[in-house]
Amino acid sequence: MKRGYSLFILVILSVQSISAQFSLDAQFRPRTEYRNGFQFLQREGVDAGFVTNTRARIGVGFKTETYQIYLNVQDVQIWGENPQLVPVDGNNSFSLFEAWGELQFGGGWSTKLGRQVLSYDDQRYFGGLDWAQQGRYHDLAMIKFRQEGFMLDVGLAFNQDLDNLGGPLFGFKNSGTEFNSANPFQYKTMQHLYAKKEFKAFSASLVLANLGFQQIDTETGDASDIRNTFTAGTHLTYKKGKFGLEGNAFLQTGEFVTGIDIDGAYLLGLEASYSVSPKTKLGLGIEAISGDDPSTGGTEAFLPHFGTNHKFNGFMDHFYVGNWINNVGLLDIHASATFKLGEKTTLFSKLMSFQGMEDTPSGESGLGTELDLVLTQKFKDFALQIGYSQLFAADGLEELEIARLGATEPVDFKGSQNWAWAMIIIKPTLFTTAKSDK
Repeated sequence: MKRGYSLFILVILSVQSISAQFSLDAQFRPRTEYRNGFQFLQREGVDAGFVTNTRARIGVGFKTETYQIYLNVQDVQIWGENPQLVPVDGNNSFSLFEAWGELQFGGGWSTKLGRQVLSYDDQRYFGGLDWAQQGRYHDLAMIKFRQEGFMLDVGLAFNQDLDNLGGPLFGFKNSGTEFNSANPFQYKTMQHLYAKKEFKAFSASLVLANLGFQQIDTETGDASDIRNTFTAGTHLTYKKGKFGLEGNAFLQTGEFVTGIDIDGAYLLGLEASYSVSPKTKLGLGIEAISGDDPSTGGTEAFLPHFGTNHKFNGFMDHFYVGNWINNVGLLDIHASATFKLGEKTTLFSKLMSFQGMEDTPSGESGLGTELDLVLTQKFKDFALQIGYSQLFAADGLEELEIARLGATEPVDFKGSQNWAWAMIIIKPTLFTTAKSDK
């Protein structure tokens, strides 16, 4: 009986594979970290942190000529976080990371509906945030157009939370009774457009995004007020032989989620690279992100809302990773080098100098220097990454950290701020009916 059932399943899969593709993929990614100044400056007398966390994902896809669906569930866990004998996921980290369907209309047009990742260009404004174990997704409907050398995405999102009364509230914790009106990432509405044109050695893209943040009158309960933040930007690339050049330019206006006006906020970046040899690539870049001038009534500080900000401004995440909002801005001047040490071994290094675009209250502008190192070793079926970062904090960064802590007395920070980590990446395709390219 079991043998006959298995044969029946194989026949069904064989028939389906004639006109459709079925895939089953997985990911297992444990990461161990030593934190002694990661994201925030470490104070004297405070022990460094040591933690191991794991991302586990499994995805199921089904594709035909007219439609495609994909489901991806994940669990993010810290080793030892849940009691051993508890029968449920105590940290509520089990979630549906992706759940979308895409319908093909022909002529290059399609629509993609549901929970999906938005990742464009170098991920400066829209990124999947893959470094974070939980990643980032959006619930939206998108019209897509693809033609040789050209792509267009137009997305619409309307986030809703039906509370016990069925009211039109939407909050950070997805509960109308726990609404957080000051969160600058959890939008009520979003409209975005992305267009990209590729040429032989040059490409240019355009990003437009309007975010609407819901406000609630605590006295009347009125939730009709929406504050809108508008961002427009472009990403340009040029590559000829051993030389490469990339640039970003973004402007931001409208209203911040707290109600203050955004006046002329901007981000400008330029990256140059040169392959000295097949085994050595050098890079040099600068990025300027406008900061807030406290003497004005509004804010001039740019916020890269959904960018994979871990890629930029230092791997220790002191800037624009859930922090640095309406702060002094950032001038990041950096140099990098990538060395191919073997057929499957790569060493990446980057040295960054940080300054504020605005001075701190005491007149300081220097924020510090950071060195990042990442060694990647690929094996047959998995990869290993090991990283180390060292931050040399300047007086300006210490001053701003003291203000963040709300301390009224001087704070003694550690002279050595560092972070080390090791991560294993296993991403197998467990099963597929797609034909191999080999």
